[in-house]
Amino acid sequence: MDILLKGVTVIDPFSPFHQQTIDIFIQNGFIAEIGTVEKAVDQEVIIEALHVSPGFTDIFSNFCDPGFEYRETLETGAMAAASGGYTDVFVIPNTEPVVHHKSGIEYIVQKSKALPVNIHPIGAITKSADGKELAEMYDMHKSGAVAFSDGTKSSQSPGVLLKALQYLKAIDKTIIQLPDDYSISAHGLMSEGIISTQLGLPGKPAIAEELMIRRDIELVKYSESKLHFTGVSTSVGIELIREAKKQGIKVSCSVTPYHLFFTDEDLSGYDTNLKLSPPLRRRSDKESLKEAIADGTVDCIASHHMPQHTDNKVVEFEYAKNGMIALETCFAAVRTAMPSLSMERLVELFSTAPRNLFNLSIPTISPNYPASLSLFLPDKEWTPQRFYSKSKNTAFAGKTLTGKPAGIINKDRLFLSPQ
Repeated sequence: MDILLKGVTVIDPFSPFHQQTIDIFIQNGFIAEIGTVEKAVDQEVIIEALHVSPGFTDIFSNFCDPGFEYRETLETGAMAAASGGYTDVFVIPNTEPVVHHKSGIEYIVQKSKALPVNIHPIGAITKSADGKELAEMYDMHKSGAVAFSDGTKSSQSPGVLLKALQYLKAIDKTIIQLPDDYSISAHGLMSEGIISTQLGLPGKPAIAEELMIRRDIELVKYSESKLHFTGVSTSVGIELIREAKKQGIKVSCSVTPYHLFFTDEDLSGYDTNLKLSPPLRRRSDKESLKEAIADGTVDCIASHHMPQHTDNKVVEFEYAKNGMIALETCFAAVRTAMPSLSMERLVELFSTAPRNLFNLSIPTISPNYPASLSLFLPDKEWTPQRFYSKSKNTAFAGKTLTGKPAGIINKDRLFLSPQ
């Protein structure tokens, strides 16, 4: 297919056309020409103030397939990702069955080949993600696993996690950990504090996250392997990671869009869409996360796209399941929460940094490179109303956001989000 982008602004520090407003001609999936281009093409895109960057990459999404297709499928998840400007998505292994062997990896790889988004399976660290016995990680690596994690189930055993870190060092793969010590207030419904007391809801203290971060940093230091903390939500947790990085320990971290946008104060209306894991924290924690993004401590943004069926959200707060859909609003939420963040830093957080962390190629915007591109309107105000995700559990619906994902070009295909 021939695609011509007219008058787009390039945001790609690795490209000689960075910050230039130009035309991009794409032919057979590759960038053929950049400059002033006048050609008859199959698809011509002319959108005022359109920006283009290397494809956004999300490292922590749940597409629920196989086993929970009533919440999301690989197909609907891919459409949601494309609408949110993502060309690449890592999917966690918390399906039914759990993706803990090579056949599960191969199912995702084969089924997603025809989709517009590159879907990268994350293999489970342990069998059934139950934290007890190591899964067939080498076989999953050979079949296409991009990283390893027990997903929404944090690795509780330090001994098992240490073995996994040592095992994966040989194949240079990274473990993704959602830090949460289940033995501390396992029944907490929101972050422990003044707000939880006022609302009469059981609280989960921040120390449950911070103790695990402290423990895992020591395990990484001992094993000399690599670990990525995702969903970091507290100021103490961020400071622990900042200090570990200064010591040269191979840890990295990501934060979610909703921890930059909301706080525990927003739970005053008992909105079950804001029942999340990790829970929303204090305003001071949110500001610490923003500072960590600005100073480079936070490596990337992870959407934590967690579809839930209506029956699991339109219930009393106590019985609601954790999570919200996020791929379609992630860029806008971050852009709205941090309007002073430069375009270069945004593209680093969404595209180049996650690719570097997990050894994916970076599709530079230059002639003869593959066209794997995200299209976005950084200053457009919009209100999310229509969602491609099969589930609709989001607290961003109806809110005015700044920064509109416009679509993607990937796999020799053009997908434009509804304008």
